[in-house]
Amino acid sequence: MNDIDLPEGEMPEPASMADPDDGLAGTVLPGPPHPVNWNLLTAEEAGPEWAELDHWVAWLRRTYGLPAGVIPPFWHRHPELVWELSALHLHWLCAYDPEQNGSAPLGWHRDFADARQRLRDWVAACGTRLDRDRATRQTAWPGEEPAAPVEDVVIADRADDFRQFVAADVAWRQAAEDAFYASLGDDDAERDT
Repeated sequence: MNDIDLPEGEMPEPASMADPDDGLAGTVLPGPPHPVNWNLLTAEEAGPEWAELDHWVAWLRRTYGLPAGVIPPFWHRHPELVWELSALHLHWLCAYDPEQNGSAPLGWHRDFADARQRLRDWVAACGTRLDRDRATRQTAWPGEEPAAPVEDVVIADRADDFRQFVAADVAWRQAAEDAFYASLGDDDAERDT
């Protein structure tokens, strides 16, 4: 039986799945569902978006009994999986919105079947496994530098890896924002001289 006092096989909705020990609790996003463009998130937006998606993915894999060949533990390290799962999450949020048409959940399940096959394809291509991960191999096109070799990395604690990944992602975004705003100041200084 799970930690929540429910009959076997019943799972709570994703919003109630927040893990208070993950450092990201309380980050469920307010407002209506919205597409997430992972390329454009600010440092401030990224942490809550990662937490929201992670909680939903945990709910999804448990509710549907999905194996690591469909949703691997280290999905967050692979953009192709992040984009697919993010789109599926948005579709789920919209399908189960109280103001949605009653047949919307059936449409979500139909699309979920297609998404599961795509997820299997992405997982097979990227090579992530239950207890280890490696970067998705990239093919160098003519004229490009050859891609660096990729090695498997054993990861013992998925939750800790996720926290570190999100912290690094937020820090990278913050550094990019800081550099951008600093460059605006450089332009002002050049105009003043």
